[in-house]
Amino acid sequence: MLATRTVDLSSLPPAERFDYWADLVAKEVAPNQISSTRAHDFDARMRMSSLGALTLTTLRFPSLTTRRTAKLIRRSDPQQYHLALLTSGSGTVEQDRCESAIQPGHFTLLTSSRPYVASHGVRTVAAEPAGSVVVVIPHVRLPIPHDKVSRLFGMPLPSTGGIGILLAQHLRQISAHPEQYDTSDATLLAGNTLNLITALLAQHLDVAESLSRNVQQAVLRTRIDAFIDANLGRPDLGPQMIAAAHNVSMTTLKRLFRTVETPVAEMIRTRRLQRCRKDLADPGLRDRPVHAIASRWGFGSTAHFSRIFREEYGMSPSEYRARN
Repeated sequence: MLATRTVDLSSLPPAERFDYWADLVAKEVAPNQISSTRAHDFDARMRMSSLGALTLTTLRFPSLTTRRTAKLIRRSDPQQYHLALLTSGSGTVEQDRCESAIQPGHFTLLTSSRPYVASHGVRTVAAEPAGSVVVVIPHVRLPIPHDKVSRLFGMPLPSTGGIGILLAQHLRQISAHPEQYDTSDATLLAGNTLNLITALLAQHLDVAESLSRNVQQAVLRTRIDAFIDANLGRPDLGPQMIAAAHNVSMTTLKRLFRTVETPVAEMIRTRRLQRCRKDLADPGLRDRPVHAIASRWGFGSTAHFSRIFREEYGMSPSEYRARN
């Protein structure tokens, strides 16, 4: 499992929760001035997962205003970008004289090196608790010049199309299920996450063509990787379908994955087997027939599925289900 830490304030006395949260945010994100109309009964939750040089944090909290002032910046500046996907509630963000209303499904980008104000649920009497997924990125890790990135500070970046959808799905999956990944996956996840973030920002800045060839290829590989995961249940998923969906030739597709030990077709097969194995071990699916599980993940023939499952795991699907 990824290195993860969860903090749930419900286990603390109400009188101690708000101050604890303020100290936690200062330590884990950056020093800020925090205020809330719900400070007397503040209830919030934070889960932080380490992705190598990046940190992925999920947050859920009531009415809250966060201010990063020039004085706090002079005192301490980690020089980080904070890319946040709002998942529930609503709010506003302001940085570099750009103030925007934010709704669920919007990304926002801020930097710890400039003053900002972020408010959630302050203007509504019975506001829904805010939820967000935040990626903390060191400035030096983003391959786009800072002066260009600064044009996006405080602006809403929708996740309703293109790279935005892929990035939102990617972040939601990792943050909701960190237990599905090993610690050894952190570096790969960080690379894929940074590539998608770079592509999203480049798309909004109209500088995608200026990215290095290596970054462009890494972004395409990440898009293909997400496409494979999203279409595992389709029996026709294969190299030709993937190449056509991304407007590349088979030669280009092979070249993209030449540094990967596993060819694309074998990668698809392995991921399908992993999903089937997970379903077979799920008590909630114990009444679902083996052939239905195989079909769910793109195996058209139950006999073929049983044969390659035995080759991979040393037992039949039914035996595996019985043991787990």
